[in-house]
Amino acid sequence: MNIESTGLIYFSPTQTTRKVIEAIAQGLKATSEQYFDLTLPDTIVQTCEEFTQDLAIIGAPVHAGRLPSVMLSRFKQIKGNGRPAVIVAVYGNRAYEDALIELRDVALEVGFKPIAAGAFIGEHSYSTPDLPIAAGRPDAADMVKLHTFGKAIRERFTTAISNPNELIPIPGNFPYKEIQMLSGIVPSVNEALCSKCGKCVPVCPTAAVDKENPIETAGDLCIRCCACVKACPNNAKLFDNPRIKQAAEWLYANFSDRKEPETYL
Repeated sequence: MNIESTGLIYFSPTQTTRKVIEAIAQGLKATSEQYFDLTLPDTIVQTCEEFTQDLAIIGAPVHAGRLPSVMLSRFKQIKGNGRPAVIVAVYGNRAYEDALIELRDVALEVGFKPIAAGAFIGEHSYSTPDLPIAAGRPDAADMVKLHTFGKAIRERFTTAISNPNELIPIPGNFPYKEIQMLSGIVPSVNEALCSKCGKCVPVCPTAAVDKENPIETAGDLCIRCCACVKACPNNAKLFDNPRIKQAAEWLYANFSDRKEPETYL
């Protein structure tokens, strides 16, 4: 059986995860692709349908070793219909811990059959020019590995789907690690630089940025993905909270050595 159509399912506030799974899709060389973007609240209605493509590529960023809860709630609206899937976790060069096995389990829960998995590195949300953490990744070397991974999946596709009940051996623990996320912290705004252009509003995956006054961000909604920070054309938004800065300094000091992707077929 050939892979004629793929469905790209992803949660990607800064577009890094999307870039990763698109590169895998390029290696697959399917005839057609359909996008299922779980990132923004007003696009979720599009995912309330049954999955009919030959293969799903499901991508999620890693937040403190787990999957973002907002991504999980949106993903569970899709019906996998027993279709094979590639599951992909994208992390910022520290560790993906239980995120990949959690993604496998939730994919099974909604009806997909994972046949391949990968953990790839993307630029960390807290990365800055002063404290670069996996800056620029996925880079050219990563892209080669992503394309190769896609090609390997295509070559083994028929064999993989002939064993639908075989679970991919993926590192991780169950019960999953407890989520320990910083809460109530939002980006600060340099009002002298902010033009109130509103470009930060539509990129927020939880609608935390106030539409009328984009200087304001709801602390109970913000997931600290840094999409608004990276979208600001004037560099008016930044995470200068001491706890965020401490976390970034710790990551830079302890996880600057390059890590390589891990794949499971």
